[in-house]
Order: sequence, then structure tokens, then C-alpha cells
Amino acid sequence: MCEAGRILHHLKNNIEDPSHSIVIVGYQAVNTLGRRLLEGEKNVKIFGEPYRVNASVQVVNEFSGHAGSKSLVSFVKKAASSKKSMRKLKKVFLVHGESDQQEILMERLKEAGIDDVVCPEPGSGYEL
Repeated sequence: MCEAGRILHHLKNNIEDPSHSIVIVGYQAVNTLGRRLLEGEKNVKIFGEPYRVNASVQVVNEFSGHAGSKSLVSFVKKAASSKKSMRKLKKVFLVHGESDQQEILMERLKEAGIDDVVCPEPGSGYEL
């Protein structure tokens, strides 16, 4: 997503050099620097400072740092039925991703027998 960490320093130091390439290797969420680069924006801000995108931006869609919904449902089902677990799974919170995708995953989890799934609103609190 290019929103935090070392990537911002790498981009800051290389984004204006036309001899460099920025390789995007996965999904970039809406309203992130990574998405703006993917969409071809020529002027971006990094650490609040403006930069001209002179480096080429390349996309490799074959990699992802995130599991698909089938893998996530399988993971939660295993966690819910694990005999090694000290406590039974009581609630699943979906806090990462776009809201439409969270809703789809919530429905798939419910179809798989995981009944208590929540997509909390930003800033809301829950007692655990």
C-alpha cells in the first residue's frame, strides 16, 4: 500500500529518478499511495512533501501478501475447532480490507458455521 515503513524512504529517494522502477506486487487499496502510483498519478506526497513520479511503475499481479477468502475461512474454521485452543472461538472481528469485501467474507464465514462475525466501525470499542 506504500503507506508506512521503509518503503516510504525508498520511494522518497528514488521516485523522481527516471532510471529507476517501482514494482508493485499486489493489491493496493483505494486512497493509498500505492494505488495512486498504480493509477498513474504523476505528482504524489511522501512525508507531506511533493514528489514528481519520474520512475517507471511496473505491476506484477502474481504475488499477494494476503490470503484469499477460501484460505481465511479455512483458517478460522480450524481455529474454531482446535482442541489445542485454551478457549472456544467466540467472535471474529474483520478489521482489514474494504467494507464490501469484509461483508462478503463475513457471509462466507457465517455460511461455514462461524456465527458471530463483526465488521466494527472505526473508533468503536468491544470488551473482550
